[in-house]
Amino acid sequence: MQESANNIESQIVFEDNHLLIINKKTGQLVQGDKTGDASLLDLIKDFIKKRDQKPGNVFLGLVHRIDRPTSGLVIYAKTSKALTRLTQMVKNREIKKTYWAVVAKEMIPQSQRLVYYLHKNEKTNKSTVFIKPTENAKESILSYQIIKTLDNFQLLEVDLETGRHHQIRAQLSKIGVPIKGDLKYGSSRSNPDGGIHLHARRLEFIHPVTKENLVVVAPVPQNDSVWAACETEN
Repeated sequence: MQESANNIESQIVFEDNHLLIINKKTGQLVQGDKTGDASLLDLIKDFIKKRDQKPGNVFLGLVHRIDRPTSGLVIYAKTSKALTRLTQMVKNREIKKTYWAVVAKEMIPQSQRLVYYLHKNEKTNKSTVFIKPTENAKESILSYQIIKTLDNFQLLEVDLETGRHHQIRAQLSKIGVPIKGDLKYGSSRSNPDGGIHLHARRLEFIHPVTKENLVVVAPVPQNDSVWAACETEN
């Protein structure tokens, strides 16, 4: 995937001397993998190097990941100090992450806290959900509420308490509402762009250096009519 510097600049939703937060597009990699496709980590480094005319290597550290088919907010650290502190904050669950998920219009409770146990299969890159503690499965907790009803879908706002592999995708599938486009977890059809309707919408945390309370919100993908309907006022 070829991205220009202008595209990267338009995706930046917050930046200071210590960190940079980007609104990832569906299909973009947060960091390099076995596909060899260009990653945001490399693209942002190139962008900063050219924009700031830096002669040497640009330091940029990935703080957390979101899946390739998912869109939304990703934090990168621009200094090693910020990376160390932010990584610890992720471990301590001090970064509040809120997602939007579009699911089928099935009958589910208006709001619910889901506590399950997830086991990641490395070979299939898929997580299996258990309702009771199970060997090698990690406790996985999220809360959701239905915040909008569309013609054929409903929009859930999801707050994560833990950060497990494919957690939202697997847990919503378990209660009968797989995310739109998510064939891996039971959606009936794929999306044209190969992505899924899961968006890292909001981040809230204490800035690791300035200690200010930071709240960042990412617009949903603008080229998608279902997402567009989610963001419009009723």
